[in-house]
Amino acid sequence: MKITVQKFGGTSVQSESLRQKAVDHVKSAVQSGYKVVVVVSAMGRMNDPYATDTLLSLISREDKSQLPGRERDMLQACGEVISSVVFTNLLISEGLRASAFTGKQAGFCTTDDFGEARITQMKTEPLKDHLKEVDVVVVAGFQGESGNGETTTLGRGGSDTSATALGASLQAETVDIFTDVDGIMTADPRIVTDARAIETLTYTEVSNMAYQGAKVIHPRAVEIAMNAEIPIRIRSLSSKAGGTLISASHAHVPGSDIQERLVTGIAHLRGITQVVVPKERNDLEAASLIFESMSSKGVSVDFINIGTTSIVFTIPEQKTELVEQQLQEIGYSPMLVQGCAKVSAVGAGMTGVPGVVSRITLALNQAGIDILQATDSHTTIWVLVREEEMNRAVNALHKAFQLAEHE
Repeated sequence: MKITVQKFGGTSVQSESLRQKAVDHVKSAVQSGYKVVVVVSAMGRMNDPYATDTLLSLISREDKSQLPGRERDMLQACGEVISSVVFTNLLISEGLRASAFTGKQAGFCTTDDFGEARITQMKTEPLKDHLKEVDVVVVAGFQGESGNGETTTLGRGGSDTSATALGASLQAETVDIFTDVDGIMTADPRIVTDARAIETLTYTEVSNMAYQGAKVIHPRAVEIAMNAEIPIRIRSLSSKAGGTLISASHAHVPGSDIQERLVTGIAHLRGITQVVVPKERNDLEAASLIFESMSSKGVSVDFINIGTTSIVFTIPEQKTELVEQQLQEIGYSPMLVQGCAKVSAVGAGMTGVPGVVSRITLALNQAGIDILQATDSHTTIWVLVREEEMNRAVNALHKAFQLAEHE
């Protein structure tokens, strides 16, 4: 069997007209000789009747419910089950042979970490056998079953993760993630007016872009596909175009020019606080003490620079008061810079190439933007700027690396 996986998010199955567009993509794949495994999210967003946030509002509108995680996951999983049955009914009405599966029935075995379960095993043989009898199996995304038979949910990006896990287990030819955009963009088009869709990305590039704020696909899903070497396509629900192809290398797309790219895209993440902790030169235990203290409070730190007279890192802005109190309790007097944003230049082509940092600093300096902090890896360079300067910084870097020009 030739198998392809198609994932439709909440906004792609929100209304009858959008669900019909999704059905058209499924029919096209079936007509091309594929068996199709569809993964659906709950229909719509907050205030839509069966959206996950709407279901959660039934127990607490302020998200302060005392309901245990086990029962909370039972409620959260309902939206995807409803969506899978509704979509299956529509496929059958269009003349396709289709069946609906819950996450459990599709073979998702998980830990019992309710709300953030991790996949431990995929038992997809029953699903694969069923595909011999039907054209399409519609799977409720975002959910699975723990070892002791409890319903679990997979956390943020769970339906993306469901799709790539099924693709890997079933050895699918591709996993298509359908969205409301034409693919992954060189920057957020709401900030950069001449941002364009990227034709190809590596797994590493798209993971870095996702971690740095791009929200088209979750990094967990990309990691699963990368390990299984399953190509992912980010496609528009409203178009038959191929969108963005994600694979191990920059595969050449027929009809496009072959061109080396230094930087692939510019990502951004707002809502960050910079923490500067002065320390004595002979305070050798400062770093371990500070970061152990952050860990004990469940604070995720990023952008770490350790020097002889200070330790600098960033935290989510909502953790600012907690971090300040905690550092004072262990004897330090931090300086806090709130209202920061991280802007990232991502590209596999920058590995080992000199001069990339200088182009970034020159572009930002010419735009009059103060760089508060900077660091880099093989494929990503990050700069910390004030949030009110973030949009100008993203535009400056997008222009500096000529990302508006077609590949």
